[in-house]
Amino acid sequence: MNLYSEFYVSEKSERFVNKIWCLDNSIGETLIENKLILPNGCFNLAIVSGRSIEVHTSKKKYLMTEGLYFCSQMTNKVLVNIQPETKVTITQLHPWTLSMFPKYDLSNFTDAILKIDPTELPFDDEIDYRLNSSISDLLNVINTYFEELDALHPSKNTIEKICEIIRLHEEEISISEIGKIINLSQRSLQIKFQAATGLTIKKYIQLLKFRKSVDQMVHMSQEKLSLTDVALYNKYFDQSHFIKKFKDVTKTTPKMFNPDFYFLSKKR
Repeated sequence: MNLYSEFYVSEKSERFVNKIWCLDNSIGETLIENKLILPNGCFNLAIVSGRSIEVHTSKKKYLMTEGLYFCSQMTNKVLVNIQPETKVTITQLHPWTLSMFPKYDLSNFTDAILKIDPTELPFDDEIDYRLNSSISDLLNVINTYFEELDALHPSKNTIEKICEIIRLHEEEISISEIGKIINLSQRSLQIKFQAATGLTIKKYIQLLKFRKSVDQMVHMSQEKLSLTDVALYNKYFDQSHFIKKFKDVTKTTPKMFNPDFYFLSKKR
């Protein structure tokens, strides 16, 4: 059994879904405790099967029993304890995906988890909560819905355009520059982005830089990068600036960071 595994959606669905990942202690006999998850700039739709998982965000402790949960943007590391006979399957949504549904205002919704009724989901097929549920069945449900959404909305909306501009400029772009490209005022940009993601544009850019830095550090032995290299490559002012920002999220320094304590994305 792999405690952590990743699965990928179809090419068209990838416009809205980054990946599906699974924390599987379904045949385990002991509690998996004190494992950590880092923020990544995405939303998560979590299916808890079996007993329960305990999640500690920077704001609150959540006991997630069997059911469906919407997880907001996280701005700090999250600690999880997974009971035996428990599996958590998580669909990771890009930051702009929720902006396709304008009725949701997420301005003040970060570092939080909300249990939701399955009837609130837009999918045509029901989600299977059983411990032995097939990931291929979930992939079919997700792909069917998001491929149709892609066909219905061929043009990018404002939030998707903002995120694309940030990505293409490798996070190093000012809000005023983004506004000029999209032809919107800085104030309008900020209001729209925060309502759709819960984050300011600046905070989103910081999270992207942080995760890129962590990914490089995890593979540092192969790439032979020093902390200074990582800091400068990701446009931090210097190593001290990088260490400070790193501690803001992880509460530890880069040198004390131990990847074995974390559920980290696989290198694709």
